[in-house]
Amino acid sequence: MRQRRTIPRLIGSLLLVATAGVGCGEATADSRYAGTGTDGKAAAAAEPEVRPLGRIVPVPASVTPEGEPYTLTRATRIGVDSASRESKALGRYLAGLLRPATGFPLPVVDEAGARGGIRLRLSPGDTALGDEGYRLRSGPGGVTLTAREPAGLFRGVQTLRQQLPSAVERNSVQAGPWKIAGGTITDTPRYAYRGAMLDVARHFFTVDEVKRYIDQLALYKINTLHLHLSDDQGWRIAVDSWPRLTTYGGSTEVGGGPGGFYTKEEYREIVRYAASRYQEVIPEIDLPGHTNAALASYAELNCDGVAPPLYTGIKVGFSSLCVPKPVTYDFVDDVIREIAALTPGRYLHIGGDEAHSTSHADYVTFMDKVQPLVAKYGKKVVGWHQLTGTKPAEGALVQYWGLDRTPAAEKERVAAAARNGTGLVLSPADRSYLDMKYTKDTPLGLAWAGYVEVRRSYDWDPATYLPGAPADSVRGVEAPLWTETLATMDDLDVMAFPRLPGIAELGWSPASTHDWETYKVRLAEQAPRFEAMGIDYYRSPQVPWPGE
Repeated sequence: MRQRRTIPRLIGSLLLVATAGVGCGEATADSRYAGTGTDGKAAAAAEPEVRPLGRIVPVPASVTPEGEPYTLTRATRIGVDSASRESKALGRYLAGLLRPATGFPLPVVDEAGARGGIRLRLSPGDTALGDEGYRLRSGPGGVTLTAREPAGLFRGVQTLRQQLPSAVERNSVQAGPWKIAGGTITDTPRYAYRGAMLDVARHFFTVDEVKRYIDQLALYKINTLHLHLSDDQGWRIAVDSWPRLTTYGGSTEVGGGPGGFYTKEEYREIVRYAASRYQEVIPEIDLPGHTNAALASYAELNCDGVAPPLYTGIKVGFSSLCVPKPVTYDFVDDVIREIAALTPGRYLHIGGDEAHSTSHADYVTFMDKVQPLVAKYGKKVVGWHQLTGTKPAEGALVQYWGLDRTPAAEKERVAAAARNGTGLVLSPADRSYLDMKYTKDTPLGLAWAGYVEVRRSYDWDPATYLPGAPADSVRGVEAPLWTETLATMDDLDVMAFPRLPGIAELGWSPASTHDWETYKVRLAEQAPRFEAMGIDYYRSPQVPWPGE
């Protein structure tokens, strides 16, 4: 899926050579990358007519195969509770997923009229299913999806979708048959927070491009979209009280491209679309560092009153808001107020990482003044783990992005905050950063955290990863996708896939199911689905892909 980008992948490679000295080559010359119909290297082997129950990603908590499969036919109806707006919307969503490839009408009707079809059933009394759990029962007489909450039905729809042949993802009529294995899946998530971050500051991505990523995340039961909306290279969200943030600060990106920004209405559309996929949007305004786009837009935000030039490189740590100036807090108050008003979710991310140009004393002063502003506008703080160098606000989440080799003292500082009640979201850079190179030959991405092959990104346990942090302090995991070297949707695809599904499984599936040897087989079986969805992906030699 080639997009409008004017900066080719080679720019990312050249930037990397300049900063890390790592060899690279053009993506089209690397046979480990699967094109979507461009070179024939990714042709999928034939799939079984009936996918074994539960052989999906993320793997379900409980699977009981039993009896014959259900077959979707032209006569199939989707039954919902007609009194529930959410149920009707989910029925239409499911029908919209299945109609293009099956060619079946799949009318959405009241549940009583769907005998022998697919039923979506809300059961408020089924408390064991929690907020996102579901039960799927399948047999020759029909399929019933049961959940306590609409979010659970939505997660169950993703399971139903993956149980069908991968061709169901195509936009033209396919041959079928369309069978779902018989039996029962009962499934609830391990963690309530299962996130993915998209950096739209280094390279800008349009509303439609963000929606495409949201749909990819939905398939793997991700429930949080963290949008990195500001950085040195660009400011991407309209703020009425400070309009030059976007008209000037958003006018470029890494490599000197035209940049871009979201109007308030466009941001609302992203939030609305994410909510329709049961994803909560967390906006991030990175403070007090990573602020050159803001400093360039308004001279008064600089201690010397002089605006620096716009920045299109990829260095970090050189910028800082002026902590002693009162105008700094007027600025931050306005930004948080306006973005909080646009965001129905619980959280607002204030960054806090790599503030190398801010003294520790100033950093503490700044965070002590800014965290209460988040609460003032009805949100809870999320910050990168450097926030533990101050006192995290009550109810705050700290996002840990350190490495296996991060000094023990830094890890202990984060663990101590966790023991004092601060929640943790784990995003270790050498495990979950999707922009890290797979190997030294990967043409895209960076390598400062090391090379992160597919097994490395999957094979760790969030509950035990950070020494000294209580297991119950871990709220979940997140897979960040930084875009210093990523300029197109193809670039995002090839770095996110196939690592993103593994992070999603760490967040959803029970620890007892964690096993690389079985996971890599299920992951390999996702390849035809990637291709049907038009997703470029990296054909890691660690995974037994079809046809290899």
